[in-house]
Amino acid sequence: MTGRTPKRDSARQRPAVGFKGSDLVRVITRSGPAPPGRQKVGDMTAFRQYQQVWRIPGAPNLLLGGVIARLGIGITPLAMLVLVQQATGRFAYAGIADGLYALASAAVSPVLGRLADRIGPRPVLLVTGVTHPLALAGLLWALGGGADALPLIYLMATLAGVTFPPVTAAVRGAWNDLTEPHTGRTSLRPAALAAETSLFEVVFILGPLLFAACTLLAGARSALVTSAVVTFVGTLTLAGGRVLRHWQPHPSGVRTRGLGALSVPGFPSLLASVGLLGMAFGAMAVSIPAYATAHSGPGAAEGLAGILLAVWGIGSAVGGFWYGARRPARALARQFALLAFGVAGSFLILIAMPNAWALGIALVVGGVTVAPALTVQNTMVGKFVPGSMRTEAYTWATTVALGASAGGGALAGAVADLPGGASWAFLIAGMAVTGAAVLAAPPSWAIARADAGADARPAGPLVPRTAVEPAC
Repeated sequence: MTGRTPKRDSARQRPAVGFKGSDLVRVITRSGPAPPGRQKVGDMTAFRQYQQVWRIPGAPNLLLGGVIARLGIGITPLAMLVLVQQATGRFAYAGIADGLYALASAAVSPVLGRLADRIGPRPVLLVTGVTHPLALAGLLWALGGGADALPLIYLMATLAGVTFPPVTAAVRGAWNDLTEPHTGRTSLRPAALAAETSLFEVVFILGPLLFAACTLLAGARSALVTSAVVTFVGTLTLAGGRVLRHWQPHPSGVRTRGLGALSVPGFPSLLASVGLLGMAFGAMAVSIPAYATAHSGPGAAEGLAGILLAVWGIGSAVGGFWYGARRPARALARQFALLAFGVAGSFLILIAMPNAWALGIALVVGGVTVAPALTVQNTMVGKFVPGSMRTEAYTWATTVALGASAGGGALAGAVADLPGGASWAFLIAGMAVTGAAVLAAPPSWAIARADAGADARPAGPLVPRTAVEPAC
């Protein structure tokens, strides 16, 4: 934040000095007249907000099926790393396999997204929901050959990445469709996307826990089998739900050609902010374990790192659910800038934490700003691009975030290896998020202009993209 006191519009408004993460979120979402084209949420409790979201036809399938289908995100890379190392005896080979898996998924995701926008997400999910588990089965088979089968191991790891279902893009696109103006549910979009973002945080908590449980009980191979099963069950459940079954092409008449979503004004700048946030989270994923290693006894680092990452995720999930029930009174670009500055501050303060207890408390408190920032960012992705490009846009966001995360992790790792570098690795994360905030803050820059332009556009077509029932 800039240190200025926000303009008061009620006697209950607090000053902007000495905020906790939750106070920052409260100021950003203060009550007030909604800008033109922006609907206000009625005076309802947070519970009622999410109750309304749950009652949207097809919503339980999106929420629960989406979580199950993506549990593999937190299982497969860990299982692949352990299994390839065990089969070849080299962590270097295991790292290459994991890298091929991630790069293949990142490279193909936008293609799958554009295909889903043209023929519908359901056929794409059905095909990838079957072929991805088969690719993982092929990887297990290839691992039996040990180091001599390394080319085959790399091939199957790449195929597994290519076939990973674009679940996140399909789910977020569906939530945008279900809350279009013609549905009468526009006021529920913040809560719906907050629920989606917060539940996605749960994936990164449950996934590693499932990996640990499977490995402890039956070995790392069972963890990869579990990943294949949950991806298969979750993806096919999602594809069989009423929302994706009744998908219809968007009637806007905007056909995706050439650069597609990348040619939409403001979207490349928004992707840059997505990349900077991804870089920051990649750096945090390395910085926290590095800090745990530097501040714990022998053999305790792994457990401490897991606990710290978990409490950070819990703080983020709680903040996301709380934020989604608020009444947005500021433009999205402005909300994102303020939240991103808050996230940056919560990362930079970690440099000064003297021990793991202090770090854990700071992660919980600061974490409440993370999911809200991601929620607003995801909302802008769906808002900036035409409905006919939405799935592709979300896959681009996922691709950029994953690529930048890898870069941030590598950079933080290099810093963490320096003497006393474990704490200073947090500086990389803080500066990256600061960059994302700066991109969104100036009203004359691309993100803010695209946000204002989207507010000024007509409400949109009267024909739904998905066949849905009227609002409850």
